[in-house]
Amino acid sequence: MSTKIAILGLGLTLLSAVSIAQTPVQGKSKQMLNGKKVYDMYCQACHQADGNGVPRLNPPLAGTVYVTGSKTRLIDIVLKGLSDPLEINGEEYNNPMAAHSFLTDQQIADVLTYIRNSFGNKADIVTVAEVKKQRAKK
Repeated sequence: MSTKIAILGLGLTLLSAVSIAQTPVQGKSKQMLNGKKVYDMYCQACHQADGNGVPRLNPPLAGTVYVTGSKTRLIDIVLKGLSDPLEINGEEYNNPMAAHSFLTDQQIADVLTYIRNSFGNKADIVTVAEVKKQRAKK
């Protein structure tokens, strides 16, 4: 009987550990799904479905430190736009990006989390609090 209880206890412990471990992933999945919706609506036309952009016009979002590096810089680009030429992987991009400050803090956090974890990228999520903080600095 004590063996059955120990096995049952171990099973519940493992089940609890799995549930706890999956909780952040599920939250991230929702953020990723919402982020893709925002990306498809506002970003895809310039940065393309595969995140590779358009040569010499719109920079790639895949494999660049502009996406996987500083979150505050990336948030600022979305909030304020960008008119300066960028050099990425030896290629210059000159097409200005309009500000998207009309997006909510949640939409910006979602879309930036999406691009930071899509197209072969792997980076930390962007939180609503981080977006709010940058928006307040305007």
